[in-house]
Amino acid sequence: MSNTQIENALAELFEQWSGDRPDLVLPLAPSGSARIYYRLSSSTGKTAIGTYNLDRKENNAFLCFSKHFHAKGLPVPAIYAEDLDRSVYLQEDLGATTLYSYLLQAGDQFPDYLVQLYKKTVEKLALLQIQGGEGLDYSACYPRPAFDKQSMLWDFNTFKYYFLKLAKIPFDEQALEDDAHRFAEYLLTTDCSHFMFRDFQARNIMVKGGEPYFIDYQGGRQGALQYDLASLLFQAKANVPDEIRRELLDHYLDTVEKQKPVDRAKFLEYFHGYVLIRSIQTFGTYGFRGLFERKEYFIKSIPFAIRNVKWILENANFPIELPELTKALNAIVSSKKFEPFDKERGASSLLTVSVQSFSYKQGLPEDTTGHGGGFIFDCRFIHNPGLYEPYKKLTGRDESVINFLQLHSNMEEFLNQVYLLTDPAIENYIERSFTDLSFNFGCTGGQHRSVYAADQLAKHIQEKYGVRVALHHREQERKDWKN
Repeated sequence: MSNTQIENALAELFEQWSGDRPDLVLPLAPSGSARIYYRLSSSTGKTAIGTYNLDRKENNAFLCFSKHFHAKGLPVPAIYAEDLDRSVYLQEDLGATTLYSYLLQAGDQFPDYLVQLYKKTVEKLALLQIQGGEGLDYSACYPRPAFDKQSMLWDFNTFKYYFLKLAKIPFDEQALEDDAHRFAEYLLTTDCSHFMFRDFQARNIMVKGGEPYFIDYQGGRQGALQYDLASLLFQAKANVPDEIRRELLDHYLDTVEKQKPVDRAKFLEYFHGYVLIRSIQTFGTYGFRGLFERKEYFIKSIPFAIRNVKWILENANFPIELPELTKALNAIVSSKKFEPFDKERGASSLLTVSVQSFSYKQGLPEDTTGHGGGFIFDCRFIHNPGLYEPYKKLTGRDESVINFLQLHSNMEEFLNQVYLLTDPAIENYIERSFTDLSFNFGCTGGQHRSVYAADQLAKHIQEKYGVRVALHHREQERKDWKN
């Protein structure tokens, strides 16, 4: 289906559910999956989140789980309407605030309000896993009804071939395979009879009225309680302090004990094992998305995952031997190739990076440094939101335009290629004590695509290198637009 057909299908479904034609059908920022999300609303105040997903089995799993959990009063969105023949459904709009946004707001701190929000989250997680798992039709799970040995071996294979191989970490294939089988068999000796969310992390936790709600559990299946807690407390970029992890773990177990007996020492032993298997899955994802697809966000996340594995190697004691896996993990931890660039070095360098958007209709940008110019990237091949009436008066800084470019164009792939070209140049100029480097993005009007691309590169450079960045949007500033 085309973008217009998807939006029409969702609008018709919204009208069937609410009785009103939606006034707004706004694409939302993309997730890590192929699912496309929209926010729909009408003039009467009714609102819903619309989803388009071609994977019917995944849709069935999400809808089945949602209806079951919602009927039990668990914190998940209500399902309003569905049309699986057109691959669309509507769910309750839980707002735009995630637990991850609270983490970003807190920065390097972990204030008490965030601890309290995490405590509410682990309480509701325990209820979802235990109460939600009771009477659930696990035959709806996709791709497997349980997080079993086969599931774990799939994660090991992704880890081997998309992380270890691409990172050039040496390993003995057969010895590592033996360790994988031994480790999976050990993990399955704990209680694996409850609902396992599978991707329980801060981006999948909405916060509405101070209370957490859960989304994106379509990959859920039967499994161990420890896995989801490990996913949350050891989320790579969440940076939960060790003492708070322990406090949250105890709080979670307090909630579990109200529903079933728990051997805390045994739970903790297996918990460390599930932290490790989750870390292995995370490495596989970062390897595929980062080292293979060259997506910058995932590459920058690798050091955080390494820190978690270092903690496990230093603190966990397993009753089984995993020599080849331990050897490979130690090689990852000791490797220097994933260490981030020294931002203090960048900040103290002589370099100023100029980043600018412009319109080709108004001519190429001028160089004012006397060095003869720099990089010029042509954005005109990218799908242009300016062709559509709702976006014509907006710019590349408006949410709806940003979401359009992220969802309905190849902007992300373009920027990944841009970073591959710009990063070596920046590092070389810092090394050689050069003073000026410029990157320019042009499009037809200098309003949508070039503005967004310039903003993204400026943010990337500041976050990665710490150098001075002079950001300008030529055509917009000519309109007295405040940058």
